[in-house]
Amino acid sequence: MEHKFNPDILREYDIRGEVNKTIFDQDAKVLGHLIANKLKKNKKVNVCYDGRHSSVNLKNALIKGLNESGANVVEIGLGPTPLLYYSCFVNEAEAGIMVTGSHNPPSHNGFKIVIDNQPFFGDQIRMLEKDSQKYSLKKKSNTLQMLDVKTDYLDKLSNSLEQKKPLNIAWDAGNGSTGVIMKKLCKQVHGRQIAMFDKIDGNFPNHHPDPSEIKNLRDLIYKVKSEKLDFGIAFDGDGDRIGIVDDLGRPISGDILLLLFAKDLLKTNKNIVIVGDVKCSQIIFDQIKEYGGKAIISKTGHSLIKECMKEKKAVLGGEMSGHMFFLDKYKGFDDGLYAAVRFINLMSSSNRKLSDLVNEIPKMYNTPEIRIECDDNEKFNVIKDMIKIQKKKGNKFIDVDGIRANLFDGWFLLRASNTQPCIVVRCESNTQNGLEKIINYVKKDLKKINKILSDQIKS
Repeated sequence: MEHKFNPDILREYDIRGEVNKTIFDQDAKVLGHLIANKLKKNKKVNVCYDGRHSSVNLKNALIKGLNESGANVVEIGLGPTPLLYYSCFVNEAEAGIMVTGSHNPPSHNGFKIVIDNQPFFGDQIRMLEKDSQKYSLKKKSNTLQMLDVKTDYLDKLSNSLEQKKPLNIAWDAGNGSTGVIMKKLCKQVHGRQIAMFDKIDGNFPNHHPDPSEIKNLRDLIYKVKSEKLDFGIAFDGDGDRIGIVDDLGRPISGDILLLLFAKDLLKTNKNIVIVGDVKCSQIIFDQIKEYGGKAIISKTGHSLIKECMKEKKAVLGGEMSGHMFFLDKYKGFDDGLYAAVRFINLMSSSNRKLSDLVNEIPKMYNTPEIRIECDDNEKFNVIKDMIKIQKKKGNKFIDVDGIRANLFDGWFLLRASNTQPCIVVRCESNTQNGLEKIINYVKKDLKKINKILSDQIKS
């Protein structure tokens, strides 16, 4: 049999597109065939889906394809992505497929895949395009069973709470698929708990479900400040990322959150390996070393972080976007709800406000992620050219993911996005003046490669 995917939906970490424009029910069915044909053990596949309006149809088509190629499907039901990951450990599934658009607009949807509890990504996803051009139905099967692991998962989260004092917290599900579980988890936490936007709604009527964007945290910030709460917690659309707002209403970036977790672990566990992505502030890596840990810089992307943690035997990992990974007391997959539990434990064992813990971290001046449009066919060549320029100048840099070069009293990052036709730029310095110097430096060198790209960076 033959099928052709729109190549734009085959991303680095997942499969994702606009429903009925770039991604279709037939894609889901064929994906089911292709994944089933890759399985060699028990051919058990867990399937879970989020609250988007298109998810049920995509889920049904996916299951049909899995069944037709001999997979034994276990439907987990509606829930967040971490529930799917967790279920694969519970019933020893060979594979798990999550139907989710994550933090993307309501009109978008897609799939996240694990095989043998390892992420299915990169070349594995890209190979699907070739595999789809000719695939076979090995046998037919109608094996389908339902499995509700929500109670077991909630018990795991609740039993992981080690709360030493009451905390007053606002929780924002953003109408994403964490809603039901989040609301029940709240009730297990001592102190005043305020659940916000916990009703699952694929239209996301209150705000876009991406806690890494400050504009999506306005309601949470207002609630924390007006109710004088200890902090606020937010989740993305499928619950594998977390966002935190401190008691002053300030959003805490993902790298700072990683550092807080790292410091907490390093109180009792020295010499542990901790992984942060290449976009993280230098202060994160410096302080991890200062507190006795081993800091590793990884490529950006939840799948790549997990791979790096496995390779380096790390017990903690995180990235700017809010994906957090714990391997000391958990299974190492990104789980926003579990990260929330760990953060509650951290704060309940401290006698200080969250704002105080953040304020004691040395101040760095940095840009947000600057995204400059660049054709997919060109973006990697731009990075290669920038590496050549820095080599010629004798600047120290790492090229683990794009180029991260040390300059003056700071650094800059230039990397090609794995999911969009753009280049991501980030700059950081110890001083505001230093930051401006680095930004201008990048603009000048980038101008040598492509003036149009350089002009997109505003000083």
